[in-house]
Amino acid sequence: MTMLCWVLTGFFASAAALLWTSYNRLMRLDLRCEQAMADIDVQLKQRHALLPNLFETVRAFTSHERDAIEVVAKARTAAMVATTPQAQLLAETSLGEGIRQLITIAENYPELKASQHFRELRIEIGDTENKLAAARRYLNATVGEFNATRRQFPGNLLAAQFRLSPRAFYDIGVERVLLDDAPVLRM
Repeated sequence: MTMLCWVLTGFFASAAALLWTSYNRLMRLDLRCEQAMADIDVQLKQRHALLPNLFETVRAFTSHERDAIEVVAKARTAAMVATTPQAQLLAETSLGEGIRQLITIAENYPELKASQHFRELRIEIGDTENKLAAARRYLNATVGEFNATRRQFPGNLLAAQFRLSPRAFYDIGVERVLLDDAPVLRM
């Protein structure tokens, strides 16, 4: 073989290796984004499961706060039935705000605040919110890496070829719900 054949063979082999590794990186990041979103879904389901206990506990100690409980209950229902990512994001943002408001209202009732069951629920909800915030940060970091790789050469060519669109960041507006005796996630 001539020198030109060797050079061309080396060039095409290098280009193929670059495309191969870029494709694998994009697919790995895409999968990590899916897994990170699944982790968020687990934490959201945990939060949704805790709320009926919170409603009942607050309802048992307060007779005037039915409206606040109903608002949070409706937000929970909307979050559970949301079908699009945008609808879920909006519903979860509303739900987070409602939970914070309900906890704030509950602070005005000394008997409720002193209740062991309420304290345990606050801690568990706070822990779930912190885990949700950590899962969201991980997803957003992964989405950022995926989107950056997608924009770089040769990832931009591969993303166009395989129809890999940019992913959206997940922001529910609240980093975490800080509650008095709740564990705080520090990073």
